[in-house]
Amino acid sequence: MTGSLRVVGGSVDVAISAGVVVDGGAGGPVYDASGLTVLPGLIDLQVNGAAGIDLTREPARLWEVAAALPAYGVTAFLPTIITSSPAARAVAMETLAAGPPVGWAGARPLGLHFEGPMIAPARKGAHPPAWLVPPSAELVAGWSWEAGVALVTVAPELPGALDVVSTLVSAGVVVAVGHTEASAEQVAAAVDRGARAVTHLGNAMPALAGRAPGPVGAALADPRLVAGVIADGHHLHPTTLAAWARALGPSRLLAVTDCTAALGMPDGPSRLGDQAVVVREGTVRLEDGTLAGSAASLPECLRMLRAATGWSLDEVVGCCTSVAADLLGDAARGRLAPGARGDLTVVDADLDVVATVVGGRLVHGSLEER
Repeated sequence: MTGSLRVVGGSVDVAISAGVVVDGGAGGPVYDASGLTVLPGLIDLQVNGAAGIDLTREPARLWEVAAALPAYGVTAFLPTIITSSPAARAVAMETLAAGPPVGWAGARPLGLHFEGPMIAPARKGAHPPAWLVPPSAELVAGWSWEAGVALVTVAPELPGALDVVSTLVSAGVVVAVGHTEASAEQVAAAVDRGARAVTHLGNAMPALAGRAPGPVGAALADPRLVAGVIADGHHLHPTTLAAWARALGPSRLLAVTDCTAALGMPDGPSRLGDQAVVVREGTVRLEDGTLAGSAASLPECLRMLRAATGWSLDEVVGCCTSVAADLLGDAARGRLAPGARGDLTVVDADLDVVATVVGGRLVHGSLEER
């Protein structure tokens, strides 16, 4: 039976039939996960690229990136296109709509994340300034959930941004605040219009201050917001990560990698969109030293998050499974329960990936058959 298997061992007994978790038996092979931990499939909502492929520069290679991600335990993700030419976004939408090539297997793209181009010039980070544009109805015409746009990052203080937030939310798109100089009041205005997330909290935004809480203070204080964090050991100090995690709690902290083409590649030159970057000792930077995404895998970020917070494995894993799925309104992912999508990430005690199952198919690694 297509998309069907069973993973058992010790207290583990997860049956998948026709790509969905079920009660009772299932067709297909039975795998032994004794001594391992079976997690819901990991979900990464900020993937700029992997395996030497930059999605902004080469959006037509989306399915190659998707095929590379199960090696890192990722079963679903949002391909992320940073501030770029309109052509890059158009090709990404066309490639996603066309679907995978025959025989393809990999992590399932859940829609696109457009990180920019409606961001603050002073907080552009590694985004190329030539492609920054102000928010407008014309720019976002055709951006919708049905068209494959799942998430858009916007600086809400820009003129016209609040109307764009409303337009996107009405089209089923999740809106995140990011690359911004917004005050807490401006963030709240965007949330009142339907924004529900913050992109990489603490990066490309002003720091929290006693009389100027800004986006960080707004994210920590507003229960309507989920905050993405890059727990790679470079974007946030462990103490900062721990403090924010305790303020947000496991239900509002979204673990993302912001990984780039550098994921899985050796140190040396790489790309982020139009720009040359350098990968060195776990960081990805522009030539001027600006951080430009990460080279981290999601399990690496989970290890860092767990070490910083002392949270349980369930709490940490929830930050990139149920929290991610719930933000996208996808109740069929991010959990292991009857009716849920049959996506599994099997790890050892160190959170190293042993096997990855997508829709009831073993797409990476190996397990002993019973």
